[in-house]
Amino acid sequence: MDYLARITLGAAMADYGYPLSTVGFSGYPMSSTSTMLTQDYTPAASSSGMSSSSAFGYASIFTSIIGAIGSASLARTQAKANQSALNFQADMNKINARMSERSAQSVLFQGQQQIASLTLRSGKVKSAQRVALAANGVDLGEGNAAEIQATTDLMTEVDKNTIEANAIRSAWGYRTQGVNYANQALIGAASADSINPNNAAMSSLIGSAGNVAQSWYAMNKNGAFN
Repeated sequence: MDYLARITLGAAMADYGYPLSTVGFSGYPMSSTSTMLTQDYTPAASSSGMSSSSAFGYASIFTSIIGAIGSASLARTQAKANQSALNFQADMNKINARMSERSAQSVLFQGQQQIASLTLRSGKVKSAQRVALAANGVDLGEGNAAEIQATTDLMTEVDKNTIEANAIRSAWGYRTQGVNYANQALIGAASADSINPNNAAMSSLIGSAGNVAQSWYAMNKNGAFN
């Protein structure tokens, strides 16, 4: 069959549904099996290789994203724990400040009680002295009798001042300690208020997002998603 006849036969067979690509040079239909193998085998192998590479790339990015979310959650939890600890410490310092003030008031009250007891004892001593002097016929307003009573009053006053000074000194120590506790409570409360768990989580996410973006860029540059 000459060349023109073969072309004509091929065109006629194409009219009956045979694609031109399946018509051999001899004019007869080519094997459908060989045609399928010729058309499909190589692209299928290439498509399979691309899918595996892309799957690995996406899995790696997905893992990085999950890690970023986990880090953000951990940062938020830690921030909340730190905030709770600071608030607890501030509350404890407030309690300690109140206890210090109560201790100061208690010391002052005890000092007043001691002064009252001293005054009572001093009065009894002075009365006994006056009775003894009067029994001996001594004039209570003159000479040694007067000096003895004046000495008793002076010693009583000295003891009163000592007791009062000790009470004030102890109360001052407690109140100074209370002021320190109150200041620590204010600092702790301010520190707790400055912590925002949501901001901590967002900061962690932003930092992790940069790492994820770098990983994506490097893998995309190496053709992991092609």
